Amino acid sequence: MTESSPAFERVLRHRRTLLAFDWRRMLQYRDLLFLLVRRDFVARYQQTVLGPAWFVLQALVATGAFTLVFGFGLRTPTDGLPPHLFYFSGMLLWGFFANIVGGAGNTFQMNAAVFTKVYFPRLIVPLAAMIGSLAPFGLQLLVFLAFYAPAALGATWHAHVGALLLLPLVLAQTAVFGLGVSLLTSSLSAKYRDLQHALPFLLQVWMFVTPVIYPFSQLHGGARWLAALNPLTPLVELFRLGFFGAGTTDAKFLGLSLACTLLFLLLGLVAFQRAERTFADTV
Repeated sequence: MTESSPAFERVLRHRRTLLAFDWRRMLQYRDLLFLLVRRDFVARYQQTVLGPAWFVLQALVATGAFTLVFGFGLRTPTDGLPPHLFYFSGMLLWGFFANIVGGAGNTFQMNAAVFTKVYFPRLIVPLAAMIGSLAPFGLQLLVFLAFYAPAALGATWHAHVGALLLLPLVLAQTAVFGLGVSLLTSSLSAKYRDLQHALPFLLQVWMFVTPVIYPFSQLHGGARWLAALNPLTPLVELFRLGFFGAGTTDAKFLGLSLACTLLFLLLGLVAFQRAERTFADTV
């Protein structure tokens, strides 16, 4: 009497290429993605008095400090814009990027207990951090628009149209760049634990090499090209150009920024998948 053959056979193969993503499975876990977005938002401000108002308060305090120190104290040029609007607009886009990197830059370390016990596509975690960063950006944008409205009454019509057209594109590229950087830092911090302690400091330094508290038009020579290599520089300038009609950017800087964004995303995806395979062995 022979044994009956099994009803089905499952074959597990090693993924051949690092870029062979199973996007279909990512879609199957979309409920988990939304759950993680909600969890991060609630957990961050649970049992706080002000709650999500901290998003707005942080931006207002930073803008006020920059206005007093750099605007009225050091008399830093602002391309003819009111200092509070100049600094607020820069902090708005920079804060969105920093929230993504800060929330997902140590993905493997922060989720080690879960990753070693339960399977799900690991990429969902940094994606959740990226999507969740839209909430503080949205609240801060509303406050910014309240300050922007009186100044917009005297602006030319092209500034208003430009803001509406450029904002989604600038926001999308900033989100993609932030995701790419966070994937790279997550992969590196899985092996080099010092990076998780250095990341907040590196973000602070990065802010000062981004035209948040000074205009790009004030840079010349080598400093100008060095700042242009920062993919966030044209985005911040384009953001201001859309709202105020004042900003310095051109096609070559925008093209370089887009190329760097795609490169960081590609490198981040490759490094993240490689770290995903070996992370459990290094815990």
